[in-house]
Amino acid sequence: MSNDEIFAAAYREHYWAVSRYVARRLPGRPDEVEEVVAEVFTVAWRRRRDLPDAPLPWLYGVARNCLANAVRGYGRRRRLVDRLGNDEAAHGRHIMDSPDTEGPGAWVHEALARLSPADQEVLRLAAWEELGTDEIAVALGCGTRAAVMRLHRARNRLRAQIDRIRPATVAEPPPVEQSPPADGRPDPGHAVATARATPARDHGHGPRPPHPAGVRGAHLSKDHRHA
Repeated sequence: MSNDEIFAAAYREHYWAVSRYVARRLPGRPDEVEEVVAEVFTVAWRRRRDLPDAPLPWLYGVARNCLANAVRGYGRRRRLVDRLGNDEAAHGRHIMDSPDTEGPGAWVHEALARLSPADQEVLRLAAWEELGTDEIAVALGCGTRAAVMRLHRARNRLRAQIDRIRPATVAEPPPVEQSPPADGRPDPGHAVATARATPARDHGHGPRPPHPAGVRGAHLSKDHRHA
């Protein structure tokens, strides 16, 4: 296939997976999600010669960079709003963007929020996007061994945070005859996945993505198809 055809196939197959990846990281901000996803596929179009045979982890890596730029821009806009005296409105948006504190996964979300952005991302790639370590390495732009170590350390740090939170937020169950698990603690990867039980893999079902000609300009126009 030509580079243009490879891009078109990646767009069709992975548009919604990339959209979910971005939406999970920009909750309550659908307009920004749409902008970031459009930027992801604009970058993918410009770099279509670099698209690998399995492009989804690579697209996640592009999305991670686009998100970083978007979050920086969002932070600048929020600071401007605060300087103009709209603190109350900004606080209201913050509450709307916060997770449900009454849900069963709230304490897991709190533990995750206490970790560094790097730890959060590697755990989300494993739990939300259901990537293996080879795919995580592609998304993070590192080697497989480094990805394995990052994931291992992030899980340990998440367990430590969960142990700090649970005594204050979850009542201890009464003694039962059945022996508890060996370490007495839940698996954090399973907990994160349970807290955000949204299907991660894109199996080709669901609505068709918007036509790529609407993504940051008509880059599949006749002028570019044979570029």
